[in-house]
Amino acid sequence: MSNTFKVNDFYNLLDGRRSIRVYDETIKIPREEMTEMLTEATKAPSSVNMQPWRFVVVESDEGKDKLRPLIRFNTRQNDTSSAMLLIFGDLECYTYGEEIYNKAVSEGKMSPEVRDEQLSMIIPYYKSFPKHVMSDIVKIDSSLVAMQLMLVARAYGYDTNPIGGFEADQLAEAFDLDPKRYVPVMILSIGKAKEDGYNSVRLDVDTFTNWK
Repeated sequence: MSNTFKVNDFYNLLDGRRSIRVYDETIKIPREEMTEMLTEATKAPSSVNMQPWRFVVVESDEGKDKLRPLIRFNTRQNDTSSAMLLIFGDLECYTYGEEIYNKAVSEGKMSPEVRDEQLSMIIPYYKSFPKHVMSDIVKIDSSLVAMQLMLVARAYGYDTNPIGGFEADQLAEAFDLDPKRYVPVMILSIGKAKEDGYNSVRLDVDTFTNWK
């Protein structure tokens, strides 16, 4: 797979990122390009490589109509973006453990012995976690992929906005996911900015850092 980076300067990607609320409605991101961006984003780390993130790409008018009443005051992003990316954490991500580790073996990145040893520990361990513990794990990992996706999108010439204001108790079921298994983490709008995002400030690092 060949990427189509428009920007490959990390400081530019980092320092120039803005949360965009109004997009160019004429721009639609091709599915192949969206797939490339998601593939790059999923190089993010995750606990024991369980990759618990799950995506729903809402790009059709029908999908956006369904999403609109669930996103409170974020309707401008929904109505103008190329797509809304719903990011969920899978509480049963360990069911993919064997597939993930088998792939590592087939690509020569892990021995069969290490695979068997690790899976024999990881799978029972994950299954033993209460829901609130597992929820914390998958939310942390899915937040890592979300941040990476925002930077990848900039590298491809697109803009994003992370959204936390939505009806979390309704989102999974509205898009045909099991709400007992899939935990909503974040929504990202993505597209070409039509209006500039606001410049913002950050507190000095010494305000929230302790040195020991």
